[in-house]
Amino acid sequence: MKSKIYQIAFFLSLFILGSCEKNEQVAQQPFVVSFEKQSIDFSLIHDEREMKMIFSEPAKNDGKVTVKISPTNASYGVDFSTVPAAGNGVMELPFTKGQSELNFTFKNLIYPFDTDDKSILLEVIAINYVGETSIQGYTTSLVSFQRSLGATLLPEVGGPNEGDQVFVDLSKDFMSKARRDSWDLGFYSGNQFRVTINGSVYMAVKKLEETNIDAVTEASVSAFKPLVAVGTFEQSNMNYVDAPNGDINQTAIAAISANNAENHVYLVNMGYEVGTTAPAPGSVAIAGNPRGWKKIKILRDGDSYVLQYADLNSTTHQQVTIAKNQDYNFTFFSLKTQNIVNVEPQKALWDLSFTVFTNEIAGSGSYGYSDFVVNNLKGGVKGYRVNVSGSVNYNNFGINNIVESNFSDDQRVIGAEWRDVFNGSAFTDRFYVIKDIDGNYYKIRMLEFLNESGVRGYPKFEYKLVQ
Repeated sequence: MKSKIYQIAFFLSLFILGSCEKNEQVAQQPFVVSFEKQSIDFSLIHDEREMKMIFSEPAKNDGKVTVKISPTNASYGVDFSTVPAAGNGVMELPFTKGQSELNFTFKNLIYPFDTDDKSILLEVIAINYVGETSIQGYTTSLVSFQRSLGATLLPEVGGPNEGDQVFVDLSKDFMSKARRDSWDLGFYSGNQFRVTINGSVYMAVKKLEETNIDAVTEASVSAFKPLVAVGTFEQSNMNYVDAPNGDINQTAIAAISANNAENHVYLVNMGYEVGTTAPAPGSVAIAGNPRGWKKIKILRDGDSYVLQYADLNSTTHQQVTIAKNQDYNFTFFSLKTQNIVNVEPQKALWDLSFTVFTNEIAGSGSYGYSDFVVNNLKGGVKGYRVNVSGSVNYNNFGINNIVESNFSDDQRVIGAEWRDVFNGSAFTDRFYVIKDIDGNYYKIRMLEFLNESGVRGYPKFEYKLVQ
């Protein structure tokens, strides 16, 4: 959230031919105190949460902010409390010269919940500060079980190596993340029997004629290795990666057949480790060392998957059964650790993912992209891009501007076209509309992807509920 900052205009009196000094009024810059977030999901505060209030400028003098606490169906000291403590529904927050923010603690005393009708409104009602004061920006913050009204978020993707995939739940104003090389295969929980590969580390797979995994050797697949890779600039290599649009029926691994004799062995290029070098400012270092090769075969057992896997020259294989979990889009498995791993949140609990991504360059095949954003298409989240025009912009875009037919069946609605790599900035001529699975509409404006030092891998975006 950016508070409004006003320029200070100074006017100097001129003295001509012994005229008297003329006193001019100097325009004062307002001192603005505002909540960092307009709304916070009560259910996400399991114990306590630091609440932040930010200033428009470092304080020039000592002062005090007064916050009124107005609970609904909740009692102070029973359902919640604060540090510092409040008296008669009012909390006093002193600050000293030089401070640029205030923090206090909100303590949840009733987790887990047995009701969702409790809410607490926090409101800035006074600022005791020497000089001109003004209350602007997010002067209230609502702790409740209601959907988020919006926020400004900074997904922590890991700097120029972008080592993490970050998942964002807009309605709850919540983010989680997973190391992007922590998984290799995702086993789909929907009606189809499909398996995805980890495009964030540039994996690629090829279906072999062989159906006996133990019969495949490095020598038997050596001719395929130069082809089964991302970024070869051959259009044909799209056969070895999942469809970038997110269509589950277009995975590189074919649908797993109920007839196990029809399921073939796949050669697996494991892609690259997360990079570790520090590139020049404005650049990225996504790919580290190659992760090698594997062979896999996937079967069905009732409503579960059976994964067979081994190194290329191994004459035996490991086997694991992986059940579907309807709460998630996928169950993820690491061939390196040989374990099921947690990656995505439950399918109803995320809308956007910031990630490295395998996309397509028309005519040149698969190619790796950094700073990529996908929407949770498999969970039912859709979106579309809005181009800023003379009559429509981010600020005035409202519910009457929504065009249902514009929502896309492509997970790359935001993609990588939100940032101008050459100028190191986010495009200002576009924003995005996202519709979550609960029917909430959010407008999203991408703000930055470099930090103050010009280093990549520090995205920032703003979103607001469209009402």
